[in-house]
Amino acid sequence: MTDQQVEVWIARLLRSGVLLAALIVLGGGICFLAQHGEMAVHYHSFRSEPPQYTTAPAIVAGAMGGDCLAVIQLGLLVLIATPVARVAFSIAAFALERDWMYVLITAIVLAILLYSLI
Repeated sequence: MTDQQVEVWIARLLRSGVLLAALIVLGGGICFLAQHGEMAVHYHSFRSEPPQYTTAPAIVAGAMGGDCLAVIQLGLLVLIATPVARVAFSIAAFALERDWMYVLITAIVLAILLYSLI
């Protein structure tokens, strides 16, 4: 695999991830507006996220159950996962090129990204 092919694959990965995330969020937003579009908004007090929207397994379970807000959250998780997937793909590409220094550096970057997400 040449450097140009790797760049094309990475560009496709990023483009696909962002497009998929946008479609998921759009679908969740349309669903939410269809169900709650006429509700009055109250900005007097701040309410944090409910617990069912704070962990990835709960978000996925809620999205599979048809919860519109969980679908929106799932889209945001896909958006966050897109650059992480890019870094993971880069590790594989550098390993195929046998460029071990870049494999190590990219693995450290991936570890830092995953640590910050956890």
